[in-house]
Amino acid sequence: MPINVTNTGLIVVKITTFSLEVEKMGRLFVITLEGSIYKCKHCQTHFSLADHIISKSFHCSHGRAYLFDKVVNVTVGAKEERMMMTGMHTVVDIFCVGCGSIVGWKYEAAHDKSQKYKEGKFILERFKVAGPDGSLYTVSHDDELGSDDEP
Repeated sequence: MPINVTNTGLIVVKITTFSLEVEKMGRLFVITLEGSIYKCKHCQTHFSLADHIISKSFHCSHGRAYLFDKVVNVTVGAKEERMMMTGMHTVVDIFCVGCGSIVGWKYEAAHDKSQKYKEGKFILERFKVAGPDGSLYTVSHDDELGSDDEP
């Protein structure tokens, strides 16, 4: 599936793979996806395709969160150790390249052997992204009760 990459200078290039590298020689490149897209609820920057969801059963402090194997158009923060419901993990927060909003985190390392499948994967918080149908997710009381991963 082709992906359009648009430079802020209106140059369009076709690529066929995902990449987290969004800045090259000082220019910001934004990848435009085709298909069922999850995007920033503030600026509509594309993040991932519905086909790249691994799990919809994660939770965070704002409600539901989805685990993705590929995400684009994000920058990463500093590594930090975070104790979650499933144990200690090394994570980096991820931010939208369009508006700078924090939209989730990336698992750099899992300390528990059973959690290693998360390494290199991304969490997008549903409260912070628009779904493929344009729907926005709102936090309900029920969503705040359980937490599969974030404390």
